[in-house]
Amino acid sequence: MPADAAIASRLDAVRRRLTAAAHRVGRSPSDIQLVAVSKTFAAEAVRAAAAAGQRAFAENRVQESMPKIEALADLDLEWHLVGHLQSNKARKAAAAFHWIQSIDSADLVARVGAAANEAGRIVRVLVQVDLAHETTKHGAASDAVRRVVDAAVETPSVELRGLMLVPPAPERAEDSRPWFQRLRAVRDELVAGGVPPDRLRDLSMGMSGDFEVAVEEGATIVRVGSAIFGAR
Repeated sequence: MPADAAIASRLDAVRRRLTAAAHRVGRSPSDIQLVAVSKTFAAEAVRAAAAAGQRAFAENRVQESMPKIEALADLDLEWHLVGHLQSNKARKAAAAFHWIQSIDSADLVARVGAAANEAGRIVRVLVQVDLAHETTKHGAASDAVRRVVDAAVETPSVELRGLMLVPPAPERAEDSRPWFQRLRAVRDELVAGGVPPDRLRDLSMGMSGDFEVAVEEGATIVRVGSAIFGAR
């Protein structure tokens, strides 16, 4: 099967699985955004997915993604940054990405807000929450999340949309369910504590190995890479 056809076929299969998972828990599939994680894949692979109807794509690293974003500027795509954002890359990220899902400090909120304002843009952001405390991953610790959320609510040119989670890599999809439940509980606690619900409408959780469980647990954004593009 040609590469473009294989990507289109896998994308269709992911959409069907997402729809089935939503229906199992009485949700509308239209309430869940599928973001195709295109990190390490060439622009041609993104074009193939876009030709099959995919619009939202995610990258991990600012510097590596810039040539790809520029090469695809003729397409009406929505770009998400899902990898750790170093503060010295905030200006470039705010100019290139529509969403930054990996905000993990009040300082980073301020830098992104200032850069977005300079670029005349509004950048949607998610606060990445660190629940498992893995040394190889990033995120705001549970006791710091409120400070980061409040900073994002108060910062011009930044639109806080919710929370993001990268749980420990699961052996089985079900292994991720408790982590997804915990992120949902963090969101509910923040809302109960006075954070406007519309600022926490999104939960970005679930990847190729567990996105169906994430949908069952309330994800509004799932980040799927290898199940669409193939093995890296």
